[in-house]
Amino acid sequence: MGKPLDPQHVAIIMDGNGRWAERRGLPRGFGHRAGVEALRRIARHSAALGIRYLTVYAFSTENWKRPRGEVNLLIGLLREYFQKTIAELHEMRVRVRVLGEMAPFPSDVRRLAESARELTGLNDGLRLQIALNYGGRAEILRAAQNLAGQALRGAIDPAEIDEDCLARHLDTAGLPDPEVIIRTSGESRLSNFLLWQAAYAEFVVVEECWPDFDEKSLENALAEYRRRERRFGAVRRKK
Repeated sequence: MGKPLDPQHVAIIMDGNGRWAERRGLPRGFGHRAGVEALRRIARHSAALGIRYLTVYAFSTENWKRPRGEVNLLIGLLREYFQKTIAELHEMRVRVRVLGEMAPFPSDVRRLAESARELTGLNDGLRLQIALNYGGRAEILRAAQNLAGQALRGAIDPAEIDEDCLARHLDTAGLPDPEVIIRTSGESRLSNFLLWQAAYAEFVVVEECWPDFDEKSLENALAEYRRRERRFGAVRRKK
């Protein structure tokens, strides 16, 4: 309890690509492409700052509801990201992992994601988690179904299921919970992101849309996090 140190795990809800483009009189696709460049920039700077884990919300389970043309554009940018950026991340010793259910994506995108995981799997630098077709409720549901199946087979005693056991069955198994979640574009909601893992995370909202979020923006958000007092349910300390 007390003033936080630099966070190990930073999570970001990358919001506002479409609004960024619309404010400039551009099609929304320009904002999504600018958002990809912002991700490259922030991944590099996170590694330079010594952040150990960076988890970004790239494509939610709800994003499939967007117009078909926009969804296809997002999938194309995802394909391009894996094709053009993973080699750069590998050189930086970044380890890449996808959170979420990849089955609905085209087969080539699934192969690219798996290739990225295999290529970078032994790297010892920043661990970058990209949440794709991810939703916190769906993640918890999958974990519960997995544990229920094990219990029916007699592989686990339901009485032995505790928080640590459930956490080991989430998409984020093996990762520490994020200390801070940053959301861009001024919105103040989790949007179904890391619902279990965010229980005690500090929430920092910044006004910039994601394409404008740069190295200084990240440092400012981390400075805001350091000003917080993390009490984890305890009372404020007397000075």
